[in-house]
Amino acid sequence: MAWTQTALLTLLPFFFILIVLAGVESAAVSDGKDSETKVSSKQIFMPASDASNFFKRRSRRSPKTYAEYYAEQRVKMGANERRREHLEEQSNEHENYLEEERDEQYERTRERNEQWREFHYDGLYPRYPHHRPYV
Repeated sequence: MAWTQTALLTLLPFFFILIVLAGVESAAVSDGKDSETKVSSKQIFMPASDASNFFKRRSRRSPKTYAEYYAEQRVKMGANERRREHLEEQSNEHENYLEEERDEQYERTRERNEQWREFHYDGLYPRYPHHRPYV
């Protein structure tokens, strides 16, 4: 007997929700009862003469107006300018990197040569062979 009461108590809210929702109209789909919310076809569609003029004004193959052409050119020129600046910045960074690498390589080579000269110098002769007198 207890299980029937619990089953009825759990089903009661579902029935209540279904009864309440049956009276509510959906926002997505209307059943056509409200005539004032309908939009007349005259407001949606334009006369044929206006529609043909609309398409005659600018077809796919018609030439662009000066303003359209000028606006397109400004967009292209702006993109080219940004691209040029970016590439110039990249090349400057690369040149700076190469210059630093060359300086470091030069410094390492100079230090290595200096160490080699100091290590091999015996103190008896001048450091460089071109300083030796002819014998």
